[in-house]
This record gives sequence, C-alpha cells and structure tokens, in this order.
Amino acid sequence: MRRLMYSSVGLVLIAVAFVGFNVLSNGLFKNTQLDFTEQKLYTLSSGTKQLLSELQEPISLQYFYSNKATRDVPMLRNYAQRVEELLDAYVRMADGKLRLEVIDPEAFSEDEDRAAALGLQAVPLEQDGAQLYFGLAAKNAQGDQQIIPFFALDQEELLEYELSRLISSVAQTERPVIGVLSGLPLNGGFDMQAGQPQPAWTILEEVRQQFAIESLKDDVDLIPEHIRTLLLVHPKHLSEATSYAIDQFVLGGGKLLVFVDPYSEADTRMGMPGELAVDKASDLPELFKAWGVRMLPDQVVGDGAYAMSVGVGAQQRAVRHPGWLALPKKALDSSDVITAQLNDITLATAGILQPLENAKTQFTPLLHSSEYAMPFSAQRFAMLQNPEELLAELEPTGERYVLAARISGPATTAFADGIEGREPGLQSAENINVIVVADTDMLSDRMWVQVQDFFGQRLPQPWADNGSFAINALDNLSGSDALIGIRSRGNFNRPFTVVDNLQRSAQERFLQKERELQGRLAATEEKLFALQQATDPEQDLQLTDEQQATVQQFLAEKLQLRKELREVRYQLNADIESLGTKLKFFNIGVMPILLTFMLVMLSLSRRIRRMQVAEPL
Repeated sequence: MRRLMYSSVGLVLIAVAFVGFNVLSNGLFKNTQLDFTEQKLYTLSSGTKQLLSELQEPISLQYFYSNKATRDVPMLRNYAQRVEELLDAYVRMADGKLRLEVIDPEAFSEDEDRAAALGLQAVPLEQDGAQLYFGLAAKNAQGDQQIIPFFALDQEELLEYELSRLISSVAQTERPVIGVLSGLPLNGGFDMQAGQPQPAWTILEEVRQQFAIESLKDDVDLIPEHIRTLLLVHPKHLSEATSYAIDQFVLGGGKLLVFVDPYSEADTRMGMPGELAVDKASDLPELFKAWGVRMLPDQVVGDGAYAMSVGVGAQQRAVRHPGWLALPKKALDSSDVITAQLNDITLATAGILQPLENAKTQFTPLLHSSEYAMPFSAQRFAMLQNPEELLAELEPTGERYVLAARISGPATTAFADGIEGREPGLQSAENINVIVVADTDMLSDRMWVQVQDFFGQRLPQPWADNGSFAINALDNLSGSDALIGIRSRGNFNRPFTVVDNLQRSAQERFLQKERELQGRLAATEEKLFALQQATDPEQDLQLTDEQQATVQQFLAEKLQLRKELREVRYQLNADIESLGTKLKFFNIGVMPILLTFMLVMLSLSRRIRRMQVAEPL
C-alpha cells in the first residue's frame, strides 16, 4: 500500500514538474529556436540586423490579428504565432527603436474601425459573418504610414523581407527615385492579340513598393537631376537626343540598369497588314561601344543543359526548350551582391554579351550559360514550331556565354562632338556603373511569378528569382544593400534535381533515336526515288518487288525503332518510380526502424545498468 502511495505521489510530482517545465520554458525560451534549414529560413538575416541597427528614429508597429475569431483555424493560428515571434525578434534587435502593439480587432469594436481605417484587408469567415484581420501597420515619427494588408499563408518565404521592406520604407523620409524608360508595356495596356486589357507587370509593382518611380517619355532629351538611377527596358530605335541624354547621365554619375534583347518575345506589337514581321530586337550599339561592351546582333543562346521544360501541342507534352533557360545557382556569379544569394533565374531567347578588346572598363559577368550551348539566329525563333527542332540542331561549342554583366571603370562619351543643337557635354568619367542584361522577357510575369487574386488583392507567388535579381540590382545601384540578403533568402520549395536529370538523360536518348529514325527515313525515300526514276514514266506507277521489299524493310525498322522509343520512355518512368520507392522506403520504413532500434538499445542499456547496481558487491 505504501509502495503504491509513493508511486502515485511520484507520478503526480512528475506531472507537476513536466507542466511547470513547459510553462517556464515557454516563457523563458519563447523566441528561442534551432534552425537546421539549409538556407537558415527561420533566422534573422544579416540584412535585417543591418537595417535595424541603422534606424535613426523610433517606429511604431501595430499588429492586427483576429485571435478570438480564429480559434478553430489551427493553420492560421500557427502562422500568426510565427509572425508575432518574428516581430518580437525585430523589437529586441532594434534596441528600443521599434515599438510593437498587438491588437485583436473584435467585431464592431474601435480596434476593428482602426484596422479598416488603416486599409488592412478584411477577409470574411464562414461562421457568423465575422471579419478576419491579419495585417501590420508601421508609422514613423513624422506620421508617415505603410501597411501589409494581409499576411498570406503561402507567402511565408517572403515574410522577413516584407517586414523589413515595411520598416525600411517608413524609415526613409525620401525614397530613391527610379527613372523608367521602357519600350514594353510595363504599366499594362491593351493586348491586341488577346483582345483584353492587361494589368501592370508585377516587376513594376515590386519596384514601386520600394522606390519612387518616375516614368520618362520615349523622346526625353535630358534625364532630370533628381533621378540618380535609370531603369531602361527594351530601348528600340531611340532618338539621338535620348541616346545623348543617357550618355551624359551615365558619365555624370548616374546609375543604369538596362535590359536589351536580340528577340523579345514580350514585344507583341503587331505590324500593319502586309508588312514583314515586326523587329523584336533592341540594342544600344553606340553607347555600348563607348562603355567597352557589345551584344552580338541577331544571336540567341541555345543551351542543352539549362533548357526549360515547356508544354507543346494540345496535350501540352513536356519538351525541353533550349532557347528558354532555367539558370541554376552555379550559373550566377556567387561573388556579386546582386546574385550571391539567388538560386534560379529564367530567361527566354537571351542574347550574348562580350567585352570589347582594349576596353578600359571592367566587364564582370553576372549570368552565363553552360558549356553545352551555342548561338542560334534570332530569326530561327520567329518560325519555331517545336522546340525539339532546336535540340536536334544543337551543337555545343564548349563556351559559356555571358547573359548579363556589370560594367564599371573609366569610360568616354559616345558623342565627342555633341549633337545637333547641343554643345559637347561631358567627355569622360573616371568610373561608370552600368548593369546590362541581354534579355527583356525575364521581366514578364510568365517567366518568374504567378499572380493570384485574393479578395480583390493581387498576390504574387514567385517561382524564380527574376524579380529579386532586378530589384537587387536597383538596390545596389541606388546604394542600399540591406534588403538584398533578406529578399534573396530562397524559398521553401526545393527542386527535384535528380528527377530533372533523369528526364534530361532520357530525352537526350529519345532525340538520338529520333534522329536515327529520320536518317533512315531519308535514306529509304532516296532509294525509293531512285527506283521510281528507273521505271517507265508512260506506264502506271506500280511498286516493283524490290520497292515492296524496301518498303517492308522500312516499316519493320520503323516498328522496331518505335519499340525502342517506348523502352526509353518506360525506362524514364521506371527510374523515377524506383527513386520514389527508395525515398518512401527510407522515410516510412528505415527511419521508424532506426528510431525503434535506438529506443530498444537505450532500454537495454538502462536495464543492464540497473542489474549491475542491484548485484551484491
């Protein structure tokens, strides 16, 4: 009886100690966590720490979260806790420069009115018509405000960047001004081919969140002095006055990010009936020459290693497009702040950049192809029906072609004598700062982001780092590097690189068999033609025994090759299924077995120790 009582008391004490430990640890270690993710997605980045350490004036944060209304939504509550924990970490790191207020805007309360007045997004819940608020407002000492209308659940990989961007935007009394001169409809417009209006490109909306944008006219002859960074996209047929204005802007210390293209698929401008195909190329040959760089005219990079998979035909059969490139991390310059923390960038029909001989400027590649690449004529893509045709034509040169580069160092003007009506201006500069990208399609939404409508609000979901690349470049050119490391931390989705390699290998074998089939077909047709020439043209065309034998031979070869092609396809699926089976076995079988074995060994070890203690000396 006494032994039972002691056991009961012991169990009660253990339960009390367990509950007490959890309560104490939850209070003391609420924001303590171990981050074992490869890219440290749950750890404050150095960019955030730098941003918070540079705050000059206090900033107040109002975190609105409908806590009581979401008691039955565990997924949302977990994410809300993650947001609050991250905000607490910001407050601690800011050393008194951030003040956080957590508000539960209950229905028909003054707090709900405050949330609505700030412009936060209200999402209706199913029960009782309640409104869910889950957003953040920031205010500086001057009363300037910025908000995050709603924290979307599927945007967690961008959470730290959104918080830091919000704080940075209210911390800056004046945002940097970006001049935008574009030959593409970045601001949206009416798509003649689709017959419907198009919204502004997501990249422009992303830039607008961080910078003040000033659109420039196509015939601008002077870049305003308050613009220190110029975004130039698809400069087609610029006037001499506009080219001269850009020349003087760069020599005068202005920073330039320019996107040119040998074949811009985003340029959907249609010509008049009866005209030849509209020129889709853009270039700055005179200015580039003065800056020590050139883009090879009418040349598009085709790459067998970085070719993207695209859908072809009514059934959207997946094929690899060597003109559309998915650049992995190793194709990006790891030493430049713009690309160091990016993981993948996609381009379409990109051009080739080269430094000029005897150039005084420094040419630093930022993006490049693999060695399994070669140049194609840009006009080849105007008539392209099936990307597999390019794979058949691809003959790698072994050279890695530069697709984007940073140009810096001393440069001279492209207009030594000035222009008509203008006196000669600046003749040289000790250092220019220009970033050139030989592709404009990478800025279009279809190449890097999927935009979803969330109760009237457009929510971008990036699946590539194109947007981060462009804004990183503008950050860097504008003199702000703090947000670069935050934005480029990567995402939670990991590519299936092994599966991709299996598919690429099988497709290469498929194309090789296809080329063999086409070669045999051509040889057979040539033989049939020779046999037909030997027959009497005045007689009805009839197949001879020899022709019939040849046809039968061809049909037999064709059936055999089709069987081999099916074997290649089957092997592809078999390899992928085998990989999946191994992973399932490891996750479902091996890990539980391993843990069970460890527990059994631990139990045996404890039992042995107890037996040793119980043995008499």
